[in-house]
Amino acid sequence: MEKLLKDWRQDAINKHHYESATYIGDKLLALTNDPKDAFWLAQAHFSTGNYTRAQTILERHNLISHSPSCRYLAAHCQVKLQKFDEALSILGERNPTHLISTTSKARRKLQHTTGNILNGGLRSEKVPGRPDRIERSEERDKEDAADIKYEAAMCYLRGICYAKQNAFDRAMDCYKDAVLIDVQCFEAFDQLMRNSLMSPDEEWKFLEALDFDSITADNVSTSQEAAQFVKMLYTTRLSKYKNPAEFNNATETLSTHYRLADNPDLLLAKADLLFTQCRFKEALAVTTSILETDEYNFSIYPLHLACLHELEQTNALFLIAHRLADLYPEEPATWLAVGVYYLSINRIAEARRFFSKSSVMDPQFGPAWIGFAHTFAAEGEHDQAISAYSSAMRLFQGTHLPKLFIGMQNLQLNNLALAHDYLQIAVQLCDTDPLLLNELGVVYYHTDHLGLSIETFARALDIAQKIGSEPRAWIATRANLGHAYRRQSQFTLALKEFNEVLRHGTKDPGIFCSKGLVLLELGRPWDAVCAFHEALAVSPQDPVATDLLQRALDEDSRRMGWGEDAAVDGMIEAVLIDKIHDIRHGTSTVGGRRKQDHGRERQVMPEESMMDMSDGDE
Repeated sequence: MEKLLKDWRQDAINKHHYESATYIGDKLLALTNDPKDAFWLAQAHFSTGNYTRAQTILERHNLISHSPSCRYLAAHCQVKLQKFDEALSILGERNPTHLISTTSKARRKLQHTTGNILNGGLRSEKVPGRPDRIERSEERDKEDAADIKYEAAMCYLRGICYAKQNAFDRAMDCYKDAVLIDVQCFEAFDQLMRNSLMSPDEEWKFLEALDFDSITADNVSTSQEAAQFVKMLYTTRLSKYKNPAEFNNATETLSTHYRLADNPDLLLAKADLLFTQCRFKEALAVTTSILETDEYNFSIYPLHLACLHELEQTNALFLIAHRLADLYPEEPATWLAVGVYYLSINRIAEARRFFSKSSVMDPQFGPAWIGFAHTFAAEGEHDQAISAYSSAMRLFQGTHLPKLFIGMQNLQLNNLALAHDYLQIAVQLCDTDPLLLNELGVVYYHTDHLGLSIETFARALDIAQKIGSEPRAWIATRANLGHAYRRQSQFTLALKEFNEVLRHGTKDPGIFCSKGLVLLELGRPWDAVCAFHEALAVSPQDPVATDLLQRALDEDSRRMGWGEDAAVDGMIEAVLIDKIHDIRHGTSTVGGRRKQDHGRERQVMPEESMMDMSDGDE
């Protein structure tokens, strides 16, 4: 009879017939009074959302203090009921760090150092000064494998409780311990990566500390393959600002050897890397391909929306926002999409309202917080923007982006000392972001540290090239480098940078004026005249270009030794008319509207170009 009822209960659970499972499970528990049957009955109630009833069953049979699995389920019930203090009282506040597994590399080092391990076992005698890791491994071996996994899961629940109480440092420690105890506790690993609780360097060090060799399979070779497979999967979740070569190797192996080329998670990781490299069109193509097969995969939408915003595809944003609002109004990503659409059409108040709604639905939804802060920045409300970015910085401690944005706001307020401090803190977290280095170079420029400014701009461009970033995304950085060279009187290098900027198709009157200034300093006034005319061809009413053109003409006249008689004036006028004709017919202009260059940023951002330095004060 018992076997019949157990099979019946399991069959009902497999079919999601939870009413049948609870009905049969209750009768089975009355027959056997077995703690395992009580646990399965509580599981069935948990699956139907009857969390209080599930916990009552566990308490009535006194299972919480005797079984890790039952303690985990009871605490999970309290978490679902939003009773985080009660959940912590069940879980306890200390993590079982004695169960942390040691990586095989560290284990071999300890064995070599102590000489106390023979044939895979520990000597019975207590050796003074024996490393704590070996004691932990000994204690871990005494634990049941299933209990270890439940202990890791309870560390994850502790992290959830601490995060809900805004104790993010303690939450991070719990998540890390959960993965160190059980490397297959992906929920904890996902919380660490999704919420950017560690810096890029810390993420890679943490990956190396994980004991993937603890994953067991049918035989040794299969276990080794499984360990490498899981490590490659985890590698694709790390920050894309570090070690892009290792990321590419992992994705290539997973795509070819394991046939995961079309897997949404792997494609999302590739799109994230492309976005980091400012290759927005390619990233959008990847995210679009994912949504064509899995339209309501909500993890894709933050990046997909960011790409659409960068490429100014407002129609696509409108359609996505309406479709999600009709079908999934309970999802935070839905209102993120609505907010991004309103931000793209410059309706800032509406965008702020929907970003706020998204962040209220999920207080740990990073893109919503960043978008909310961007709405203040778009309106020039720098103090409120700094306050909002500070909230994001407190929530997402491992990412450099909120600190970067605070530095940019202080830069616009001309608080150069504060801007420098925040940007330096951001550099300590991530020193491979070209946008961050560009902003730091601008601070050095305005504080007259031209040598540091040139070094920082050059490093930003070098990193952008190494990561395969889109060259047009860093035109402003190259122009800034040209300005720094010009102010340091390195006119040949400055002219080279300005020519490189113009070679990418930029039609900015400021760049033409800067080039003309450099040509004047190099003693080439006629070439400067041509440059100023090109500036006026783009912006005919530009006062700076007009003034500089007159100065260049005067300088060229003095160099040529021309007088002021009517005949000479007529000859000069004829030459100028020919030159202007050549310039205007050889140069294409943008009809009254210059295409803006988009600065690369991680999350959904307002349309702000990277800071170009003006020559108006020169």
